[in-house]
Amino acid sequence: MTESHDNASLTVEDEAQPVSERGSNRSHRPSNEAFRDFIASGWGPRPDRLPELSESAPWAAARRDALGALFPTERLVIPAGPLVTRNNDCDYRFRPHSAFAHLTGTGTDFEPDAVLVLDPLTVPGQETAAGEPTHEAVLYFRPRASRSSEEFYADARYGELWVGVRPSIEEVEALTGIRCAHIDTLSDRLAKDAGPGAVGLRVVAQADAAVTALVDQVRQGAGLAHGQEARQADDALAEATSELRLVKDAWEVDQLQRAVDATAAGFEELIRSIPRATGHWRGERVLEGAFGARAREEGNGLGYDTIAAAGDHANTLHWISNDGPVRPGQLVLVDAGVEVDSLYTADVTRTIPVDGRFTEPQRRVYQAVLDAADAAFARANEPGCLFRDVHAAAMEVIAARLEAWGLLPQGVSAADSLGPDGQYHRRWMVHGTSHHLGLDVHDCAQARREMSMDAPLRPGMVFTIEPGLYFRADDLLAPAELRGIGVRVEDDVVVRADGSVEYLTAAIPRTVEEVEAWVSGLIA
Repeated sequence: MTESHDNASLTVEDEAQPVSERGSNRSHRPSNEAFRDFIASGWGPRPDRLPELSESAPWAAARRDALGALFPTERLVIPAGPLVTRNNDCDYRFRPHSAFAHLTGTGTDFEPDAVLVLDPLTVPGQETAAGEPTHEAVLYFRPRASRSSEEFYADARYGELWVGVRPSIEEVEALTGIRCAHIDTLSDRLAKDAGPGAVGLRVVAQADAAVTALVDQVRQGAGLAHGQEARQADDALAEATSELRLVKDAWEVDQLQRAVDATAAGFEELIRSIPRATGHWRGERVLEGAFGARAREEGNGLGYDTIAAAGDHANTLHWISNDGPVRPGQLVLVDAGVEVDSLYTADVTRTIPVDGRFTEPQRRVYQAVLDAADAAFARANEPGCLFRDVHAAAMEVIAARLEAWGLLPQGVSAADSLGPDGQYHRRWMVHGTSHHLGLDVHDCAQARREMSMDAPLRPGMVFTIEPGLYFRADDLLAPAELRGIGVRVEDDVVVRADGSVEYLTAAIPRTVEEVEAWVSGLIA
């Protein structure tokens, strides 16, 4: 009876406290005034020297000007995004939305819940003088609290004793060159002068649900289109921020080269770990871990989940479980990229013989894929090449090689297969050959087709070339000696000012002979 009564009492108590607040029950936080005075005292002065303007700031300012010119009398809202819960009260490491990072130049983990606002300098009917900016940028965020505040010691999400020193408004202004304000003033600023015939509002709606809801509330109160009626306008802003990244400036290309160089170092660490991987029951994770450690040392971390796919696992295109063994005689397909502190990422694939030597069937498949990659690169260097032509050039080689090997249906030539009513060769390569690369591994994903896939290559574009051939172990249409072999070769390239295309990944071995020497030299 007593045990039952005690349980009933606990249930009543728990019901009085909202479930959302019960996570704090594990903490035992002093709340008396004496403790608060004590913890706020005895701290040394903060440094009074402001940071220097970051090297990315002028480039980011030019990007903001370019975006603002597309929407001259509208207030543009670009959130960094919130922290995302991983489990219970633990968050994933924060990464800002790519549009925010691109337009502020802040990189790394700056700053959960921050919002960049481009405020129009004119109203409808007014014209901006040629060459003059159309907007003023204001960056709203939560600056660090004073040491006498409860937030300083008690807030596990923003408190300095929990998450480290957070910046002041003055420090962020000095670093970014952007005027800053406290996030608590955002709502009033969004509402200022908003209304039909006055200032319009657009938001990158996918970045932060709470900010999107706030913008929508302001729009509704101001008599502007809101909810679904505003979706087209918001989508146009997301589209514009994506298309703005199609052509990289010189600073961005330099960051991408740094990411590639760090990735090359990661591949070397991975290859050195092959002997340990072959003796481990989850050898793929040994390889993954070796690359991941270097990614954290050299940059912000991984640009995406590493694929370390041994043997038949290579024929699962997005194999990220990486829980299988690595055996002598196999190939390991490694698709990996380091994201540097500016948040630009490389995206490189190499297919590596575990023993340092390709078997004859492995070499045959690898050479076919390499020939397709070389053909795509050559096509990219032809004047007037469209983005989609790069893929077409690779497919011509893939289809011809499969025809020569007798894999296409009887009576079907490579030319027949390349036609719209054919495409039989795509059974063994279902993915595309190229995608844009930058802050996102699949960058500029919201760009219109006519601006990306169907557009001519332009100086400053950075993209991948990554054909492959995949013969699953259970593929009865493939010759027995090819089953279980999966090969992809992926390089990152940039279009230079003269229109020529160059490898950013030129230093990473890619031919059969280079790869064999690379692997053999590092595992010897």
